[in-house]
Amino acid sequence: MDGNGGWPTTATAVVLTRVGDPSEKTLNNSPQLNIDETPAKAPITTLESLREHLQWAIELEHATLPPYLCALYSLDPQRNPDAVQAVSGVFVEEMLHLALAANLLNAVGGQPVLDAPHMLRVHPRALPHGDRSMQLSLLPFGPDALEMFLRLEQPALPEAGPEGDDYETIGQFYDAIEQGLRHLCAELGEQKVFSGDPARQVTAGPFGHTSGKLTAVTDLASALAAMQEIVEQGEGTERGAVWDSDQDVFHPERHEVSHYYRFLELKLGRRYQPGDTPQTGPTGEPVVVDPEGIYPMRPNPRLEDHPVGDPIRSVQTQFNQAYCTLLQQLEQTFNGVPQALGASMGTMYMLKGKAQSLLQTLDGDENTAGPTFQYVTPELRS
Repeated sequence: MDGNGGWPTTATAVVLTRVGDPSEKTLNNSPQLNIDETPAKAPITTLESLREHLQWAIELEHATLPPYLCALYSLDPQRNPDAVQAVSGVFVEEMLHLALAANLLNAVGGQPVLDAPHMLRVHPRALPHGDRSMQLSLLPFGPDALEMFLRLEQPALPEAGPEGDDYETIGQFYDAIEQGLRHLCAELGEQKVFSGDPARQVTAGPFGHTSGKLTAVTDLASALAAMQEIVEQGEGTERGAVWDSDQDVFHPERHEVSHYYRFLELKLGRRYQPGDTPQTGPTGEPVVVDPEGIYPMRPNPRLEDHPVGDPIRSVQTQFNQAYCTLLQQLEQTFNGVPQALGASMGTMYMLKGKAQSLLQTLDGDENTAGPTFQYVTPELRS
């Protein structure tokens, strides 16, 4: 092992140059490029389009979960505590983002959908309604997974405009939603835009690995705050900044490192510390990754890889049944049955047990088995 945790060190942080008037800010505090005047790709001009895009936001946030879970399940927590801490923290915050997206959709009179076949497309798959060159795969933790996560969480360039469809970065997608919200509130009034039932807002959840907040959305200000939470945790307080505005629950003396830079820490083998910037790179304590403490899961496993009755396929089927039950519970939570969120935590523990069983089972000479994240219709769930 070298001082960089045994990983390639050719990568460098993305260095972004700020442009524009810094007194004018977007929801992620990057210089405002007249977001109300900059034409968006696929602009949002109707309430119907706004609700459609917020459903897409739910689908986007959910699409990140299976890849993060596969990487997390593949790690031995005793041998790779730094990687487990980073990936599990990002996963919990993506769950928080999903809940905030559901609150946003409920606030404008929509109805969140999670228990549906299109939520679990075959991997590798494109990011929902995003740049088709961005492919999500089910991979064990390692260099390939880190490259995927860095591409997924990359900050938008300061001059990048809003993109409501075929978006290059997640921040640009939420910029388009912000633009649409501002336009519709100016045109129709906040009361008409935020017509949803406040009782459907979910404000409590099992988000113990983050200091991020799950807040109710009832008006434009709270909607912008919810989106700021999402974008800052991924990109930082300014586009390309290392830090977000939340305190680090594992290192309370400092702010939290944004998702992109947490993965860069793992790749470069060193932590960011106060005073570090994208230009300096991380100069803090070493981050060690032990390749021997990673289960070599078969990439992008499918049920069809094994015949009916095969023990691996049987456990994969049980995992899929449980995961689809989780989607059902989350959909119920965001559609007026908040107590279903508590039941979903038990389902998460069940998923972990099934995944661990798969990751510890050989599937060929060099790989272990893994979860497939394929949709199971309600009548086939045990």
